[in-house]
Amino acid sequence: MKPAGPLHGIRRVILGLALAGMPSIVTAQQTSVVYISNVRIFDGRSAQLSGPRNVLVRGNKIERISAGQIRTDRRADTVLIDGGGRTLMPGLIDAHVHMMLVRPSPVGAIVDDVGYTTLAAGAEATDTLMRGFTTVRDVGGPSFSLKRAIDEGIVIGPRIYPAGAMITITSGHGDLRQTYELPRKMGDPRSRIEQIGGAAIADSPDEVRLRAREQLMLGATQIKLTAGGGAASPHSPLDVSTFTEPELRAAVEAAENWGTYVAVHAYTPTAIQRAIAAGVKCIEHGHLMDEPTAKRMAEKEIWLSTQPFFPGMADGFPEGSDQRNQFNDVLAGMENTYRLAKKYKLKTAFGTDVLFSRAMAQRQGAFLASLTRWYTPAEALAMATSVNAELLTLSGKRNPYPGKLGVVEEGALADLLLVDGDPIANIQLVSDPAKNFVVVMKDGKIYKNSLSR
Repeated sequence: MKPAGPLHGIRRVILGLALAGMPSIVTAQQTSVVYISNVRIFDGRSAQLSGPRNVLVRGNKIERISAGQIRTDRRADTVLIDGGGRTLMPGLIDAHVHMMLVRPSPVGAIVDDVGYTTLAAGAEATDTLMRGFTTVRDVGGPSFSLKRAIDEGIVIGPRIYPAGAMITITSGHGDLRQTYELPRKMGDPRSRIEQIGGAAIADSPDEVRLRAREQLMLGATQIKLTAGGGAASPHSPLDVSTFTEPELRAAVEAAENWGTYVAVHAYTPTAIQRAIAAGVKCIEHGHLMDEPTAKRMAEKEIWLSTQPFFPGMADGFPEGSDQRNQFNDVLAGMENTYRLAKKYKLKTAFGTDVLFSRAMAQRQGAFLASLTRWYTPAEALAMATSVNAELLTLSGKRNPYPGKLGVVEEGALADLLLVDGDPIANIQLVSDPAKNFVVVMKDGKIYKNSLSR
């Protein structure tokens, strides 16, 4: 291990200033030992908590879990945490985020300097971690630099599985060009959304293959395409299907050559079924699916990464606008989607998909708690931990964080939350993380410890 130099000390000072006002946040050394005693464990899978347990974390992994005392060499950097009968659970995972697009306005996301947007995203990343979400899957946006800064310890935030630019077609969801920019000719400069890495426009199998390979070169852990329109799309109504099956298949082939997979934005049965035929492994949203589509997804073991949207999210669109009407269609279909997901036992991931609203992002835990309209609290918590972690493994060797996530078990990566209460008995605890998450740990490092006062 390299000796700590003067820059290390400066970084610690800057970090301390940046986190001023946050409750008892520390940055434990990677080689530290953390001993957490007297906790009950939600392991990410079970329907009930364990009896009293003690947990030893060494480095970035859980080394021992025992009902009895764990013998360990006491070191100067050992951190002792008396859990006081609280609940220890895995860090939460959000399977559908756009880290670069939470803080800016829709216009700002396009016109602002990308450096400013990245700094704002860094602040949002810190807030995300402090809300207990230790891992996110970013499915559209130039988050590669943010991920690197987090991984290098420059910025505090969650693990990020980035898709990079969302690949779309001319007039598709994600094509934010103005009509005066058409027609596009060979050799024309890229549009602003393409320049900043938010989207990539492709109109043939060869173009799709090229754009997918570019994102893989940049470090994408999965590839994201838009197989249909979106509620907020300026040029792509909700009911349309976009990519052809050969175009979708080109992306699937490019991703599979790299050992990873394609996820697609799709709401309608036509868009979903076309994507499945092309070999897509994960459907994002799916709020307008029908029963034959759900049945086919189950037969093919296709993942559904969907979101429990709030009715109030429609207020972001003007009254009477096409966008608002389309979003209301999505809300109307949401109940049926979760019903079908349960009926056919679809592999269902939890995500939030918050855009352009810091206030809505602060309700990340409330999104999770709202799943109890369809699932038990234990099932909802499992979806945001072990189930989402299973989805992340589809990245294969493109996985930037090898190890077991989403569970509390020996040998797993030490992404942990200490909850003041029992979230299975009262899942609303996750809606107020500032109060109820007394310890937040990621990769064996403690970022919040309210018990150290």
